[in-house]
Amino acid sequence: MTTTTFNAKLAGGVRVDIPPLLVIVLALAAGVLVLSSAVSVTQALLFLTGGLLGLALYQASFGFTGGWKRFATEGRSRSMRAQFFMIAITAIVFIPLMSGAFDLGRSVVGAWAPVGVSVILGAFMFGAGMQLGGGCGSGTLFTVGGGSARMLVTLVGFIIGATVGTLHLPFWLQLPSLPVIRFGESFGALGGTLLTLVGLAAIIGLLAYIEKRKHGNVESIFSGLKDLTPSSFLHGPWPLILAAVVLALGNVFTLLLAGHPWSVTYGFGLWGAKIFEAVGIEVSSWQFWQNPAQARALQNSVLFDVTSVMNFGVILGAALAASLAGKFAPKAAVPFLSWVAAIVGGLLMGYGARLSFGCNIGALFSGIASGSLHGWVWFVMAYLGSLLGIFIRPLFGLDGFKRA
Repeated sequence: MTTTTFNAKLAGGVRVDIPPLLVIVLALAAGVLVLSSAVSVTQALLFLTGGLLGLALYQASFGFTGGWKRFATEGRSRSMRAQFFMIAITAIVFIPLMSGAFDLGRSVVGAWAPVGVSVILGAFMFGAGMQLGGGCGSGTLFTVGGGSARMLVTLVGFIIGATVGTLHLPFWLQLPSLPVIRFGESFGALGGTLLTLVGLAAIIGLLAYIEKRKHGNVESIFSGLKDLTPSSFLHGPWPLILAAVVLALGNVFTLLLAGHPWSVTYGFGLWGAKIFEAVGIEVSSWQFWQNPAQARALQNSVLFDVTSVMNFGVILGAALAASLAGKFAPKAAVPFLSWVAAIVGGLLMGYGARLSFGCNIGALFSGIASGSLHGWVWFVMAYLGSLLGIFIRPLFGLDGFKRA
């Protein structure tokens, strides 16, 4: 039976991968039913929110790794500006809500963390790792959902690194650190929001200025928006600005449903801890997992963990998008050194994210949008680490900085 038997071409030549599409739709439906009955309707909605995030990430190829690399090597900043625009949209909602400016009838918490040695070192490690691994926290999930075998190896390394990070975290937290600094608390809801927006606008402006100096023009983050059609909305590709808005809304939905922002890495550490326990390693005796909240998460099914459920949703949402785009599981030969880079990059990202209280989602996106100083420090150190990662990519047969 030929491959074309399993695929369909729609009007306009759009190819859809039918078999995986049917399996993914069934998996999404089953996930909603199981979560609604076994956990709660809210957990099912968070699962679907993860699916929406995965769909948007894949349809726009909205990855932090590629955008940072493109700016570092080519001076083009469109992806980075879209990322900070997304954070700005989210901050307008997050900081006032987290500062109590509006009564939600429930408490919400932000992605707040202290600024210390662990954040500085961990973010730097993460930045280097994502350039070797080929994806960030969200990027790893959505590319795995799209069928990338190499990124599955990166994910394995990510899980191992995040789990080992939980063992060593107490040591790192003993090193010098500033307390948690929240702009909404220090400057009030309005002042904290304005300060964050001014900082984000300054970065966007600086990126555009550097690009203009180098190329004489600036690529618009709205590029492709006027050409968006119902077909391209369904099958892709999406304009970056559309994905940025959808991702911002998805993070707001997460805050309203879960009471905290979107995060990714905690789920990886939990999965690894459960696997370690299953093979006889007593993770439950580690200080991190003796915290009451962490102990409950380790004892319960992953279906009760918000981050895990949303991660599953992101993978399935990306797989749905890949199937609709006719690009599910593209086959490509991967050299041995590229596999090595994938596992090393994953290990660095997992360990670094645990030390720095999150990845590009939990620390950068949700952190800055929550008005946390550590999110800004995370960005600076992760970008510096990313430069190192780009520099050493050629050692693994990957492209790095180009000679002038």
